[in-house]
Amino acid sequence: MLPEEPAAVTKAGLRTWFLAARRSLTPAEVAERSALLTHHFFTYTHTLLQHPALLHVFLPIEQHHEVNTWPLIHTIWREWPQVQVVVSVTGIQTGLLTHYALTPDTPLTQNRWGIPEPSGNALVTIAPRHIDLVLVPLLAFDRRGHRVGYGKGYYDRFLASCRPDCARIGLSLFPPIDHIADVEPTDIPLTACLTPAGIVTF
Repeated sequence: MLPEEPAAVTKAGLRTWFLAARRSLTPAEVAERSALLTHHFFTYTHTLLQHPALLHVFLPIEQHHEVNTWPLIHTIWREWPQVQVVVSVTGIQTGLLTHYALTPDTPLTQNRWGIPEPSGNALVTIAPRHIDLVLVPLLAFDRRGHRVGYGKGYYDRFLASCRPDCARIGLSLFPPIDHIADVEPTDIPLTACLTPAGIVTF
């Protein structure tokens, strides 16, 4: 059984603890918490969604118990046609993400990490400067808006190329921790984070 609070405050220690914590969740618990995050997303961002906007969403690695973003995406497609959903393809050799429009007809294939990615010859490329809101994957986050991811730096490099006014909203299955000790200058902080309990702003 996991302790109530992680003892480590470094990224490596927190990554290990929260990976184990997430694996301990049942599929039903992941689905329930993901549904709450979807509800909170539309509660707190409905003003933005009423205008034409580009929303970047990550697609979940289901076997890793990541937040299920598909219900959110399907709601956007169904109810918010003025919002364009954008997802990424991971450049394993370059260390960069390339971004494409995602529609109900976009074919998907899994990359080496099990991440669904758009494929085919009819993809529409989206430049980061055009994106208005990014939903950011994470393992943990603290009360200052810093996050712990998988440690590859893909999202920090991506967020650094977005406009300063681009909203950066994390999706977390767990509440915030107090402090991440080893924050680096290249780490891009969140502007807010959604948890099952609600939104945390920074």
